[in-house]
Amino acid sequence: MDEKPSQRRRQKAGVTIYVLPNLLTTTNMFFGFMSIIFAIRGEYTFGSYAIVAAAVFDLLDGRVARLTDTTSQFGAEYDSLCDLVSFGMAPALIMYLWALQPFGRVGWLASFVFVACGALRLARFNVQSADEGTHFQGLPIPMAAGIVASSVLCFKDLQVDASRNWLLLFMTFLLGLTMVSQFRYKSFKDLNLKRKQPFTYLVIGVLVIILVAIRPEVMLFVLFFMYALIGALLGVFHKTTAKRKSRKKQ
Repeated sequence: MDEKPSQRRRQKAGVTIYVLPNLLTTTNMFFGFMSIIFAIRGEYTFGSYAIVAAAVFDLLDGRVARLTDTTSQFGAEYDSLCDLVSFGMAPALIMYLWALQPFGRVGWLASFVFVACGALRLARFNVQSADEGTHFQGLPIPMAAGIVASSVLCFKDLQVDASRNWLLLFMTFLLGLTMVSQFRYKSFKDLNLKRKQPFTYLVIGVLVIILVAIRPEVMLFVLFFMYALIGALLGVFHKTTAKRKSRKKQ
């Protein structure tokens, strides 16, 4: 029996999607948009927490899609578009209004570099995601956004004035460049918690929890920033070592 004309039209138009993972992705974008609204209102702390909430749903949508076998090309593209709002536009706007506005043109250019590099990072990830394996090529944009969000919470906890802070200006440029770099960052995709792991993994996990619990706002920023910095330093080290080896061969 032939399909109904309406069914054929829907299939031809490609409008059939998996609702649950894409609904979680939409929630990710909702919190990203909320973060932008908070930033415009000058409520940077709430905007930072909204980015954290967006990151939670960004983690959930991929996990749910894989667990329910509902991954799709539409979901991958939609996820990247939502990530650009939540982890590109939202943190860049927060950083500009919160700290970089007094720098004038240099300040908004730094924020633009963050957004542009984030978009390029997402586009490259969509093309190379099958080849990245256990490492990301370049700093993942959710981590870059997490560094921005945690910096707001850290500076508030330490009662440090962020306006016209040169460290934050440098950090914004650095985050943008590391996102489009060739540096390799551990993705932890090979870490399977369902299987037996060395006892030291549990000890390290407990120590990290204790370390964060001492002063969460400060320590989260330190941990996130160290992840970005160590990856960059290792990338520079490996490139320098490779150049030395090539020179010796010549």
